[in-house]
Amino acid sequence: MSDWRPAPNRDVDVRELPMGPEEGYVLSRLDGHTPLEELGHLTGLPEERLRAIMRRLVELGAIQPPPSSSPATSPSPTSSSPPTSPPPSPLPLGEGQGEGDVPPEDELPEQPEDETHALSARGLFETQLRALPAAERHTRAKESDDPILSALCFDPLPSVVRALLENPRLAPKHARLLARHHRHPVGLEALASRATLARDPQVDRWLLRNPQLPQGLARRMLAARRMLVLHKLVVDREVPELTRRAAGEALRQRFATGQAEERAGLLFATEGRVLVALVGIPVDGHTAALLCHHTYRSTLFIQNLARWGACPPSVIAHLLRQELVRRQPTLRAMLERHPNAPSEARRG
Repeated sequence: MSDWRPAPNRDVDVRELPMGPEEGYVLSRLDGHTPLEELGHLTGLPEERLRAIMRRLVELGAIQPPPSSSPATSPSPTSSSPPTSPPPSPLPLGEGQGEGDVPPEDELPEQPEDETHALSARGLFETQLRALPAAERHTRAKESDDPILSALCFDPLPSVVRALLENPRLAPKHARLLARHHRHPVGLEALASRATLARDPQVDRWLLRNPQLPQGLARRMLAARRMLVLHKLVVDREVPELTRRAAGEALRQRFATGQAEERAGLLFATEGRVLVALVGIPVDGHTAALLCHHTYRSTLFIQNLARWGACPPSVIAHLLRQELVRRQPTLRAMLERHPNAPSEARRG
């Protein structure tokens, strides 16, 4: 495969394109830096299928064509120059990646909250606004502009939050303050019901990290997420335990019913680390075939597959033929002792 490093076209709103699940999944993996050859390992897709998807994405205008091609032509298998465009901005997800989903956390730029602004707003609330009657704060929430508007984002009453959401001056920066600092489930539900605000990546991030996020809301927010995003939430220690547990449940459900390409892509992207959360869930023949399509060069990945009780026999056999396994007797012994190892290779 070529050294072409496919880059998304930042001038195109990919949400408006007629893409299927596989195309949306591959598009979400493109960053302008990863060579086409590595994308095969990252996505778990066969080379022929990956090339067909790349041709389709070029035709749709979703990605930059190779330097030697026009947007209507197929990716050149001999192209060796990476795109000259700057790294792309975070991508919205394609239609096949979950309705209402936000860009996955691993693809979001870290945008820390302006702590000075937050501290100033909290100080104003504590020194001047908290002592006011609730009715007065409610009125001000509907009518005020900054700095009062930001300060009232620290009000603990959900009725004040609902009033803030009626204020036409409310901006994403205020919604981020609410998502991070408000501590009443009713107020968080009200914020999440405003789709235009809830789609903001930072609002989404802080809602999922809020310890008072209602479990029903958490399950709704997680339902459409891609498996890799769910895995990252499961292992993120900044996410509250209950939300991580909900993400784990959603991950198991998605893995049990998801497409083979996304299953295999998840295993490759995590080098099998995700398998500890998927105990007892088998995979279909298509997923096993995708796992058997690649050469394995990661000791950790092979170890995780060898510890996976549901690892298909065909995958065990494939791993036993890998050069890395042949050179490491410990790896070979782990695989030979697996319950699904071929009978001629199994050890007692």
